[in-house]
This record gives sequence, structure tokens and C-alpha cells, in this order.
Amino acid sequence: MTDRLMAQAQAAGIGGLAEKVLAGTRLSLDDGVALYGADAPAVGALANHVRERMHGDLAYFNVNQHINYTNVCNKLCRFCAFQRLPGQEGAYVMKPEEVAAKIEEHASDPVTEVHMVAGVYPKLPYSYYLDIVRAAKTVRPEIHVKAFTMIELMQIARRAKKPLAEVLPELVEAGLGSCPGGGAEIFADRVHQEGYHLKNTGDEWIETARTVHEAGLKTNCTMLHGHIETIEERIDHLDRLRRLQDDTGGLQTYIPLSFHPENTEWSHLPGPTALDELREIAVGRLMLDNVPHIKAYWIMLSIPIAQLALSYGADDVDGTVVEEKIYHEAGATTPQEVAREELVRWIRDAGRIPVERDTIYNVVWSADESLAPVGAAAPVMR
Repeated sequence: MTDRLMAQAQAAGIGGLAEKVLAGTRLSLDDGVALYGADAPAVGALANHVRERMHGDLAYFNVNQHINYTNVCNKLCRFCAFQRLPGQEGAYVMKPEEVAAKIEEHASDPVTEVHMVAGVYPKLPYSYYLDIVRAAKTVRPEIHVKAFTMIELMQIARRAKKPLAEVLPELVEAGLGSCPGGGAEIFADRVHQEGYHLKNTGDEWIETARTVHEAGLKTNCTMLHGHIETIEERIDHLDRLRRLQDDTGGLQTYIPLSFHPENTEWSHLPGPTALDELREIAVGRLMLDNVPHIKAYWIMLSIPIAQLALSYGADDVDGTVVEEKIYHEAGATTPQEVAREELVRWIRDAGRIPVERDTIYNVVWSADESLAPVGAAAPVMR
């Protein structure tokens, strides 16, 4: 197997890089750039080797629910089709009781996580953020609340008029369990200035994540690819994430986010191809040697591409989702949600072993009976 992998890598001109991967040696920034010029299946095979070294044939999913509590936003990002200005047609802000009602709608489903992210609306008071977390926990006390990107947390701290390090314990007391990884986009200042100059900088994103990790919370991390960024800027982004993880160990999962151009100011750009998306998964797995999990976000990729990604370095496909709005506003044609049974079938059809996890990767149920569930197990499915 290793001989065949090396032969494939040498034919693709990355034999030296493959030797590093097989030895478990960290790749350099130049190595990362080289991955974009090499044959994609060869890069994918290397990433799959690392994926199987870390996780074997396991592929993770969870039963989750997304709530985008407002689409009102003042950041005016050129890549975004979700945002609305106050008073604009289609603008909304969910009340805490509406958040509770959304969760109540799925009270009979075995949901273990609610994922709450939204626009940045400066008029929302600090109390609002505490209240929507409390609303979720009131309806389902056992649910894990994964909420607020680093960009949202910076706004929450501004509204609280105190440092984030003081705000986080109050959010945790309200019921916050972890944070998602969105809002990072591309850290490079050039792209920031051209595409989302009103949003906080890459350095501020990193330092906010550091503060969250120091508070004992896990987060995910992302990169939005396929717009105006260069390959070197992508690798710089991954390296900054890798160095943050060296320092804090707080990153659980990396999710490459594909740019969807439809209905955005960058609608003239082509966006990434399916092969680009697979390569991005593979490069992420190879560069982020210290981040445990790589996610193929099916809602964005499509189900067949997410299945392929499980052989390109990904070991996670996200979850059942329920009513995702951000990518569908930008033209995503994937379903709004899927049943748990469908996710299990897709993973099996891709040749992997499905494992239902909670947000922090405790096993809830697994087709591999040697993996012991934590807490109440979901129904066994064969």
C-alpha cells in the first residue's frame, strides 16, 4: 500500500512531500503550495492515508439543527447573499421565544446539537444573546448549544461593554457549549480589504479564538475558498490556524467552505469546481496535522461530493442540519435537511463506518460495536 502511494506521488512530482507525510513530518508552506500544482488524485491519496492513520474507516455525523437567528448585518461582505439591512425586504430578527419554538418543532427528533449563527446587528442588546441561548436550553436542557462565530463574539463583547474573557463565562452559564468556526474567510489583509473590510481582521479572528480556547471552549475553524484569494493566501491561512492550534489545542474540526457566487457582489466569479473542493479537503488534512477532524459539509458540497471527500481526507460529514439559510440564499441546491437514516446510508455507500457523535465527538452510536457510546445511545441501525 505504501509503495503504491509513493509511486503515485512520485509520478505526480511530489515524492519528497509524500516521504514527509509518511514519516509524520510537518509540511512547510512551500509544500502546501506544491499540493495545488500536483495531480488531485495523488494529493487525495496522501490525505486519505493520513485520514485512515488517524481515524481508520470511521466517518462521523451528528443529529443537529441549524438556527440563523437574524439576517440583519452591517458587515456588507461582497461574498454574502444572506445579509439584509434593517428594514430591507426579507430582513428578520428572531425573538427568543421563536428560537424556542423552532427547537420545539423537533422535540421528537434525537437532536443533540443546535447550531446558531447569524448576521452582526449592532442594535441587538447583550441580553438578547444570553436569552436565545437560554431559550434553547429551556426547551431541551440536554441539548448542546454551539453558537456564535468569532465575529459575532466580538460584537457581543462590544455590546456587553466588557472584555470577551468576562463575557464568555456568562454565555457558558446561560448554556453555551462550544463555538462554530465561521467568519474567518481568508485571513490575508489584501482579501480582507477588497471583500469584507468592515469585518474584523484575520489577526482579530485568531486572537478571539485564542480567548475562547483559554476559556475552556472548543471551536471549529474554516476557510472560504474559490473567490479572489491566491493559493499562497490559502496556505498562509491554514498555517495561521495550525499555529493557533499548536498554542491552544482548542480547534476540533476544520471545514473548507466553498464560495457560492450566485446572488452576491462576486456573482461574476466562477466559484470552485467539484475537483477544487476535493483538493481543498485534502490540502486541509495534510497541512493541519494537529487538527483532529476534517469536515465535508454536505449542505454545501452536495451529497456525492461529500461521499468522495471521505476518501480525500475528510472524516466527518456534519449532520441532519434542518433549515440552513446562509448557503441556500447563495444558490445552494442541496436539501435543507436529511434524515439520520439517510446520512448513515450515504456513509456506508461511501465505504466508511458511520459513527454518530455529539458536538465534542463523544460517540452516541456506531456501526462499529467496539466503540462504546457515551450517555443514551440512539437506536441501533443495521
